[in-house]
Amino acid sequence: MTRPLRVRFAPSPTGHLHVGNARTALFNWLLARGQGGTFILRIEDTDAERSTLVSEKSILEDLRWLGLDWDEGPDAGGPHGPYRQSERLQLYLSYARDLISRDKAYFCFCSPEQLEAERQAAFAASQPPKYSGRCRAISFDDASKRIAAGEAAAIRFRVPDARDVTFADIVRGDVTFNTNVIGDPVILRSDGRPAYNFAVVIDDALMEVTTVIRGEDHISNTPRQVLLYEALGFEPPQFAHLSLVMGPDHAPLSKRHGATSVAEFREQGILPEALVNYLTLLGWSPGEGQEILPAAEMARRFELANVSHSAAVFDTGKLAWMNRHYIKEADADRISAMALPSFLKRGFVAHETDLARQYIESLLPLAIGSVDLPSEIADRVAFVFDWRLDRAVALLSAEAEADGPRVIAALAEELWPLGPLTKETFRAAAGRVKDKTGLKGRALFHPIRVALTGLDSGPELDLSVPAIDRGAMLPSSAGVPPIPSCADRARTIADKLRG
Repeated sequence: MTRPLRVRFAPSPTGHLHVGNARTALFNWLLARGQGGTFILRIEDTDAERSTLVSEKSILEDLRWLGLDWDEGPDAGGPHGPYRQSERLQLYLSYARDLISRDKAYFCFCSPEQLEAERQAAFAASQPPKYSGRCRAISFDDASKRIAAGEAAAIRFRVPDARDVTFADIVRGDVTFNTNVIGDPVILRSDGRPAYNFAVVIDDALMEVTTVIRGEDHISNTPRQVLLYEALGFEPPQFAHLSLVMGPDHAPLSKRHGATSVAEFREQGILPEALVNYLTLLGWSPGEGQEILPAAEMARRFELANVSHSAAVFDTGKLAWMNRHYIKEADADRISAMALPSFLKRGFVAHETDLARQYIESLLPLAIGSVDLPSEIADRVAFVFDWRLDRAVALLSAEAEADGPRVIAALAEELWPLGPLTKETFRAAAGRVKDKTGLKGRALFHPIRVALTGLDSGPELDLSVPAIDRGAMLPSSAGVPPIPSCADRARTIADKLRG
């Protein structure tokens, strides 16, 4: 009988959520949501020295920001809790004692120094490190006496000798390890904390997890876990090991490649739908040459059998391209809110007000489609706020445009009596300047652009000119420093050129 699909994401709260782990969470979520399964969030916090509640809270916030909801977890509850390993310690102890009682585990008294000496000897002999089995033959009675006398002891799992352990990997096919290279792993440390391989088997079994999706760095752990499932009488889940996320140099993605955590991309202004869409494409394709898809549609199409085992390379340029797409699709009020801090930082907005927010929102058509991040919008529309006479004059002089002063003089005459310009009134005024000067094309519009924006390139004048004059009409209560109107700009530069 097929068991209902149950998957889990089990982060350790020892830092920020790395994009590689976020992709693992995402693939679990896609499978669950696409097949009507259950998505479990479990916190693996038995590393007491490094685990923090701050990190746990940060990870949960990042998952929610990505739009990954869970059906069971530390805050959602569920029938298989508790969902923090630190709250399940007695459970691990009871299973360890059961293995001891059936001679499938034993007490180990080796000191850290002894174990390190064994590791170094193995390295010196060019062999993989493996526990020597020094304490395997100590009887239960002798071990109990030593513990009663105050000696510290860990518990090790007794791995069968010379046996092949094979497990089916949905992504990679059958994988086989021989137990002669495994060694007896610690399952319970001397302080009572469980080792990863032990706790994860018990938790996945008792939480009825049917499919374990995780990074390929866990492949070497899997044979130990399969043996533990067998020894504990549990049915193992299916396994799917994802390739690691690499940097452009094909080394594991790390800080030297730039941002690596969800929090960092969030801080930069990457939209969650862009990051989710991009991460889904790292090792999986929806087919039909499609790349831009909403999460619900990706979940409908997602299948583990179509996940590639080849290394996934993180391309920040591709992510930026995808973010640009989603910025164009997003609600204007959302993007203006994300852009506001950069306007404040540059002094284009003195303090936040509803009018300032509305004005920034009105400027978005000048920038959307040419920025990868909301923070770049302020730079794109800087000419609205930061018009400089000396810069405009210098550009006109550099161009050595003999007709420039004549165009600008005519422009100033036309704009002065008009009041705030719209696209239509600006076009009409430009037409009259054309008639007065007999100029057209670049000879006409380049001097106009330089005069009104202080730049020799930028967004369409039909959009830029009305935006400038809307800003010039803002009251002081808007929290936006005074913006000179187009008429003021044209008259000022015309006077300068005449003088």
